[in-house]
Amino acid sequence: MSATAINQLYVFVLAVFVGFEVISKVPVVLHTPLMSGTNAIHGIVMLGGVLVLGTADTPVLVALGFTAVVFGAMNLFGGFVVTDRMLEMFKKKPRDKR
Repeated sequence: MSATAINQLYVFVLAVFVGFEVISKVPVVLHTPLMSGTNAIHGIVMLGGVLVLGTADTPVLVALGFTAVVFGAMNLFGGFVVTDRMLEMFKKKPRDKR
Protein backbone atom coordinates (compact mmCIF):
# COMPACT_ATOMS: atom_id res chain seq x y z
CA MET A 1 0.00 0.00 0.00
CA SER A 2 1.33 3.43 -0.87
CA ALA A 3 1.83 6.23 1.65
CA THR A 4 -0.94 8.26 0.01
CA ALA A 5 -3.46 5.42 0.38
CA ILE A 6 -2.51 4.93 4.03
CA ASN A 7 -2.95 8.67 4.70
CA GLN A 8 -6.34 8.66 2.99
CA LEU A 9 -7.44 5.63 5.00
CA TYR A 10 -6.22 7.33 8.20
CA VAL A 11 -8.25 10.48 7.45
CA PHE A 12 -11.32 8.39 6.59
CA VAL A 13 -11.16 6.43 9.87
CA LEU A 14 -10.70 9.62 11.88
CA ALA A 15 -13.66 11.22 10.06
CA VAL A 16 -15.85 8.22 10.95
CA PHE A 17 -14.97 8.50 14.64
CA VAL A 18 -15.39 12.28 14.75
CA GLY A 19 -18.69 12.09 12.85
CA PHE A 20 -20.05 9.46 15.22
CA GLU A 21 -19.07 11.49 18.29
CA VAL A 22 -20.57 14.70 16.91
CA ILE A 23 -23.87 13.10 15.82
CA SER A 24 -24.33 11.13 19.04
CA LYS A 25 -24.17 14.35 21.10
CA VAL A 26 -26.82 16.25 19.09
CA PRO A 27 -30.03 17.04 20.99
CA VAL A 28 -33.34 16.12 19.37
CA VAL A 29 -34.29 19.79 18.91
CA LEU A 30 -31.42 20.32 16.47
CA HIS A 31 -32.25 17.35 14.26
CA THR A 32 -34.24 19.30 11.65
CA PRO A 33 -31.54 21.97 11.04
CA LEU A 34 -28.95 19.22 10.75
CA MET A 35 -31.11 17.42 8.19
CA SER A 36 -31.05 20.57 6.06
CA GLY A 37 -27.26 20.69 6.32
CA THR A 38 -27.07 17.04 5.39
CA ASN A 39 -29.21 17.74 2.32
CA ALA A 40 -26.65 20.33 1.24
CA ILE A 41 -23.87 17.75 1.64
CA HIS A 42 -25.77 15.27 -0.54
CA GLY A 43 -26.15 17.99 -3.14
CA ILE A 44 -22.36 18.28 -3.17
CA VAL A 45 -22.12 14.48 -3.58
CA MET A 46 -24.40 14.73 -6.60
CA LEU A 47 -22.29 17.54 -8.05
CA GLY A 48 -19.15 15.46 -7.56
CA GLY A 49 -20.78 12.52 -9.30
CA VAL A 50 -21.79 14.72 -12.22
CA LEU A 51 -18.22 16.02 -12.50
CA VAL A 52 -16.87 12.47 -12.47
CA LEU A 53 -19.36 11.49 -15.16
CA GLY A 54 -18.35 14.50 -17.26
CA THR A 55 -14.69 13.48 -17.30
CA ALA A 56 -15.17 9.69 -17.25
CA ASP A 57 -13.20 7.82 -19.84
CA THR A 58 -13.41 4.29 -18.45
CA PRO A 59 -16.43 2.13 -17.60
CA VAL A 60 -15.35 2.05 -13.93
CA LEU A 61 -15.48 5.84 -13.66
CA VAL A 62 -18.84 5.93 -15.43
CA ALA A 63 -20.22 3.35 -12.97
CA LEU A 64 -18.81 5.22 -9.94
CA GLY A 65 -20.15 8.57 -11.15
CA PHE A 66 -23.56 7.14 -11.94
CA THR A 67 -23.72 5.42 -8.54
CA ALA A 68 -22.72 8.63 -6.76
CA VAL A 69 -25.41 10.60 -8.58
CA VAL A 70 -28.12 8.00 -7.91
CA PHE A 71 -27.30 7.57 -4.21
CA GLY A 72 -26.82 11.31 -3.73
CA ALA A 73 -30.19 12.01 -5.37
CA MET A 74 -31.96 9.41 -3.22
CA ASN A 75 -30.49 10.86 -0.04
CA LEU A 76 -31.07 14.45 -1.13
CA PHE A 77 -34.74 14.08 -2.03
CA GLY A 78 -35.43 11.66 0.81
CA GLY A 79 -33.91 14.14 3.24
CA PHE A 80 -36.12 16.93 1.94
CA VAL A 81 -39.19 14.73 2.37
CA VAL A 82 -38.22 13.85 5.94
CA THR A 83 -37.42 17.48 6.78
CA ASP A 84 -40.76 18.61 5.34
CA ARG A 85 -42.65 16.01 7.38
CA MET A 86 -40.81 17.03 10.53
CA LEU A 87 -41.57 20.71 9.97
CA GLU A 88 -45.26 19.87 9.43
CA MET A 89 -45.37 18.60 13.03
CA PHE A 90 -44.61 22.11 14.33
CA LYS A 91 -47.31 23.93 12.35
CA LYS A 92 -50.41 24.98 14.23
CA LYS A 93 -53.52 23.15 13.18
CA PRO A 94 -56.58 25.26 12.37
CA ARG A 95 -59.40 24.99 14.88
CA ASP A 96 -62.93 24.20 13.88
CA LYS A 97 -65.35 27.14 14.30
CA ARG A 98 -68.64 25.90 15.63
